[in-house]
Amino acid sequence: MLRTRTTSHTAPPAPEPTRQRRRRLRVACIASAASVCLIAASAPAPSPLGIGDRLFPHLGNPGYDVTAYDLAFTYPGSNSKPLPAVTVIEARTTVDRLERFNLDYSHGTVRSVAVDGDPAEFRSAGEDLVVTPAKPLRHGDTMRVTVRHDSNPVSTEDQQSGWVRTADGLAMANQADAGHRVFPSNDHPSDKAMFTIRVTAPDGYTAVANGLFAGSTRRATGTTWTYRTEHPMATELAQVSIGRSSVLRRTGPGGLPVRDVVPTKDRERLEPWLRRTPGHIAWMQEKVGAYPFETYGLLIAEARTGFELETQTLSLFERELFTRSEYPKWYVESIMVHELAHQWFGNSVSPRTWSDLWLNEGHATWYEALYAEEKAGRPMETRMKAAYRASDAWRAAGGPPAAPKAAEPGEKLSIFRPNVYDGSALVLYALREEIGRPAFEQLQRTWVSAHQDGVADTTDFERLASGFAGRDLSRFFEAWLYAPKTPPMPGHPDWRSAAPAGKSAKSAR
Repeated sequence: MLRTRTTSHTAPPAPEPTRQRRRRLRVACIASAASVCLIAASAPAPSPLGIGDRLFPHLGNPGYDVTAYDLAFTYPGSNSKPLPAVTVIEARTTVDRLERFNLDYSHGTVRSVAVDGDPAEFRSAGEDLVVTPAKPLRHGDTMRVTVRHDSNPVSTEDQQSGWVRTADGLAMANQADAGHRVFPSNDHPSDKAMFTIRVTAPDGYTAVANGLFAGSTRRATGTTWTYRTEHPMATELAQVSIGRSSVLRRTGPGGLPVRDVVPTKDRERLEPWLRRTPGHIAWMQEKVGAYPFETYGLLIAEARTGFELETQTLSLFERELFTRSEYPKWYVESIMVHELAHQWFGNSVSPRTWSDLWLNEGHATWYEALYAEEKAGRPMETRMKAAYRASDAWRAAGGPPAAPKAAEPGEKLSIFRPNVYDGSALVLYALREEIGRPAFEQLQRTWVSAHQDGVADTTDFERLASGFAGRDLSRFFEAWLYAPKTPPMPGHPDWRSAAPAGKSAKSAR
């Protein structure tokens, strides 16, 4: 979730979203902070590839499937200097003969690449790193790609997210296509993998990452902290926090380890909020079933991002969400629940394409609104009726929920428009009205259990929903997910959608 917030208001805001040759040659690197090294060769320039995602056509790469990442970063004690890094990728080839392959990577100097221990040629192409191994790989081969590089936390004008510089260090915000600005990868949510993350930081700093703590080692240069995931993860959900932080631990439902990472100076001030998380987890489990990962917690960063983000097992929050007095308690908690809900919807069940984003954000917004209804008396129907009034305008501006318009030039985060948040929750409301509450609630539970640790798309959801309805819902979903105009709301024939800006009321439904 990438969501901006209103900074001054007299009533709780309706959150609005804002919100990647076989001959060995000696290499000559063009070393700059913003570009990868180029190989000194006379071969034709390679091209960036992709798997054909409609919204991000150059994200992801054909020819292989990643099974694991091992990331190692060394923090130099300054968040304005590049981090020496080593990325090790384990993958399996999926084509008959792989002579060359691409990795998504930009915004850092590459020093060397090896495939299965042998030096490999590498060149840049757009935001890709193109690698030619010493010998071709056959279908089903496993390969181990080792990239030694720098990871640069300093933004450029066209960079949106990746490393986030905080008051005392760094955090990550890789959604939607910024993971490859931090480390080489197959940067698309359809290719999930296991992660091991190692961070070496000077004394006085604490490093935390996704998954469970796997030990630390003291060195002359500082301490190396190691974390491992127990479930596969998309690159956009990777998280590393480096700062003068405290790790606060508590126990969640069923003994789930809950750990929060906060600026040490704020630990007492933030504790009243943090202690609510086990209750939020219990509430979500009542709705959709067991929490899908090995741990959970909040990473509260002293940074101005304008959004919160559902990084797997460790959601990223701006400190000011919890410290500004104008944000009511129910509103803050509903945003906490939004990011928690993403652990099921978007993280455990990841989108097959970025056009399936509505499944992530619609469900997280749904549980955000449902929590506010049940715990703070903020009626779901009132919020959905307001969303219905705005829905035609949202569709005109950003496309229908399952066919969103591409990002604006230079504004990749602009895919996070209102129609993938409240507009998509509105689709779920219509579905509940159409098939009834019992079938809808069972659908939700089955969706996350059937696709746990995997990827799924809109067609999968339509098929499952039709099964619970006992009838074909293709016409319902065609209208609600793909039509330029909002269909009538089942059970509420009196609801009306306002005309988009620039159109007369007569032309609106």
